[in-house]
Amino acid sequence: MKQSIKRVVIAGGGTAGWMAAASLSKLLGKNLDITLVESDAIGTVGVGEATIPTILTLHKLLKLNEQEMMAATSATFKLGISFENWRAQGQDYIHSFGTTGQDCWAAGFQHFWLKGQALGFSKDYGDYCPELVAAKQNRFAVTPKQGLNYAYHLDATAYAVYLRKIAEEFGVKRVEGKIAQVQLHADNGFIRALELDSGQVIEGDLFIDCTGFRALLIEQALHVGYEDWSHWLPCDSALAVQTESVSEPIPYTRSIAHQAGWQWRIPLQHRVGNGLVYCSRYLNDEAAKTLLLENIEGNTISEPRLIRFRPGQRRQHWHKNCVALGLASGFVEPLESTSIHMIQRSIIRLMQNFPLTAIHQSDIDEFNQQTDFELQNIRDFIILHYHVTERTDSPFWRFCKNMDIPDSLKHRIQLFKETGRVFKVPNELFGENSWVQVMMGQGLTPNQYHPIVDMMSDEELQQFLSQIEQRAKQMVGQLPNHQEFVQHYCGIVSSGVK
Repeated sequence: MKQSIKRVVIAGGGTAGWMAAASLSKLLGKNLDITLVESDAIGTVGVGEATIPTILTLHKLLKLNEQEMMAATSATFKLGISFENWRAQGQDYIHSFGTTGQDCWAAGFQHFWLKGQALGFSKDYGDYCPELVAAKQNRFAVTPKQGLNYAYHLDATAYAVYLRKIAEEFGVKRVEGKIAQVQLHADNGFIRALELDSGQVIEGDLFIDCTGFRALLIEQALHVGYEDWSHWLPCDSALAVQTESVSEPIPYTRSIAHQAGWQWRIPLQHRVGNGLVYCSRYLNDEAAKTLLLENIEGNTISEPRLIRFRPGQRRQHWHKNCVALGLASGFVEPLESTSIHMIQRSIIRLMQNFPLTAIHQSDIDEFNQQTDFELQNIRDFIILHYHVTERTDSPFWRFCKNMDIPDSLKHRIQLFKETGRVFKVPNELFGENSWVQVMMGQGLTPNQYHPIVDMMSDEELQQFLSQIEQRAKQMVGQLPNHQEFVQHYCGIVSSGVK
């Protein structure tokens, strides 16, 4: 059957649905007929309000005006994540964007720092990273020569509304209604159409499942199966609540470890997003709610909302003529703000493998292989935070510290412990600097440094480290206060956005 793939049907709105609609319509849509089906009666999870720098790639492709987008979503800037009480109670570190220090061809900066530390003249590892120094000093600016790597804290619901406007400008049709049934072709099992409660039937050639955890198309209709990761990531519940701002927004996300999980704190311009991710085996819902409400600042402006989840991924993210995005595709807790990133990566991957006529199995296999690979690396990075810890003060932390972990992660930890080496796998999300910051932040110190460091005399090494530290300090010293810059650059009041 050699007809063109023309009719694209997106099931579900929210961040995933409208990101897909805006991207496909603006970047590929001249010859596509795109329909998005969503119901006002079905809420979205919509708590993922922190992003990572890769979001700027999609925004550049879409030619978004950053100031306009940030004002519309009450956004602030993000330079990293502060991990508090993860290594041990009372200890914290920041995993920042950007790079730390200066690498050489044979060895990462951590090797030079390790020798400097042994000789007594290395400062804190973070003092050699401008993004981290700026985060601690609450400073930020967007500079013409892109000085800092950054992302956003944004209102995810408002972000979906902003993207919807773009999608509709480029011809996307929105149909209101609940999906009552998914109709399949009798001969090949492909999806033929979505039938709504109203009786309306929407036919398509390619279907995108953005129906959240329910996964109406990819799972309930096509039964692809699910790979469960809860033996490595035991948290299965989250409570989310919004509070009034009581202080200036800081340019980083806070992740605060508790007895059986962790709490997030994400500052927007007009409010703060808060939540508690926890394991229901070790903490019941009522105790979790009490813990969260006792550890927030400012009055609540919403009721705490309970979300249940199962960490893992679909066994196939693209099956027949259905591609799953967002929560329909899988879930890894938002500890490193990867949810919106994975939606974006899958959209770009779909556009790179977009079919012209028939849907080819080779495209499907490539898409699934790349998605699976990327998700497994993210999974390993998240497990690292739980497993490499000095905490033994609760049953939850004792379980995490002693649990078996994937062989791929075991190797990375062992390699770093013994040699200080980290190698980024091609096409994986987190770079060497991220692995080093988190491994050392969690208390893993390498046993040795690379021999190339000894090519420098002690004086040269001291000078090398000092110059990098001074450069970071000088650069950050010229930046304004984060709140002042946000107000001037994209403030919701100054932009007339309410």
